Amino acid sequence: MKGLGPPDRRAGLPVWNRPETGFGSGGYITQHWRQQAPKDEQRSRVGLCVVVWNMHWLQDLFARAADGTPVLKPGDMRVRGPSPRGRNDLPTVSERLDLIARGLSDLDPDVIVVMEGPSDTEKLQLLMNTVSGGVWECHVQRSRFPSSPGGPTLDSSQCVGIAVRTDTGRLATVPLVPFEVESPAIGDLHEATEPFFLDFGREQITEWFRFERRPLYVEVRPNVGAPIRLLGLHLKSKGIFGAIEWSRWWQIAEAHRARLLALCRHLRRRFIDMYLAHAATRDIPLIVCGGINEGPGFGLAEMQLRNSGVQEMMGSIWRPDLILGNALFDALQGDSAPTFEDLWTVEFPDPIFEETRHRVWTDHLLYSRNVRSDWISDARILRSTCQGTPFSEISDHCPVRALIDTTGWDEPRD
Repeated sequence: MKGLGPPDRRAGLPVWNRPETGFGSGGYITQHWRQQAPKDEQRSRVGLCVVVWNMHWLQDLFARAADGTPVLKPGDMRVRGPSPRGRNDLPTVSERLDLIARGLSDLDPDVIVVMEGPSDTEKLQLLMNTVSGGVWECHVQRSRFPSSPGGPTLDSSQCVGIAVRTDTGRLATVPLVPFEVESPAIGDLHEATEPFFLDFGREQITEWFRFERRPLYVEVRPNVGAPIRLLGLHLKSKGIFGAIEWSRWWQIAEAHRARLLALCRHLRRRFIDMYLAHAATRDIPLIVCGGINEGPGFGLAEMQLRNSGVQEMMGSIWRPDLILGNALFDALQGDSAPTFEDLWTVEFPDPIFEETRHRVWTDHLLYSRNVRSDWISDARILRSTCQGTPFSEISDHCPVRALIDTTGWDEPRD
């Protein structure tokens, strides 16, 4: 059974905005959904609108009051963020808050997974209370990591967080159950994201690896249907943004990709494989999402390594029962579907050739196949709000949005 999917305007189907679909909380959106599913798909469908978004240095918006509570910086203070349209300077706090409010109003999520979020839950809660008219419950996965083996501990200023909207009746009384990944009591995921040594590379040299940002791991409980688990990631960037000599660039690029691949493989084998096979979790739907910071397929460095991080995270064809689907891949079908080249979430200038801009697919929404195959549908990357504000003015990443059908877990697997 396929998802409702986008409208086919050539067929003259009537379209409407999201309120009547049973997904989302009823705001306006950039695209429309089909008014009525084909007859063989007509059944009660209740679900959530889920957004995955790198919102760009939210930590820079906050300061601390005298009593230690978080506060927003003065509205006229300049902070890190995309330059406002037609300017080359940094935006003010007020400008950033206004743009974030526009973006959230347009996306209208029930659940939003945030990368480059603030360092603690109180700050994200303050932000959502300030820029959104809804009522939210938030959680940020704090992340501390050693600077080197046995070295001092550092605090990450770019954490992964989640906000769920609680005033729409779409979530249960207890909508969000976070698992504290820093705590050894959480088990497999804590161990999987601890620093580790690995014999790596063609020379099989023992190297030390670390997760600079602990993954977010939560259970989201809808009001109708069964719970789902979310694993939110923001892995090491493989970008090189300074102009350096070519042979040095290649050396650094291959090292970045090798380390990213090692993190993906380690997390896959030490947690995701175990989650999908263990009796306690194998029937609970899992979303693995966020900044994997690598697209599928082989660039030059991936050819050297004969693998890519995203494909490692998705799983092996030799274990089809453990493979994760890629929701944006699913959109690549039909006459009006996007092309592979359309699947980019971040754009940046080349550090040497100023007129050249690179578009890269770094942000992903992967999902388990342990329930109906259509439980995630209509994934898309959004470029601008319906009022014409480019998301590139709000963040340096475009948001990814999908519909999550939380009903029918008891139906046979496809």
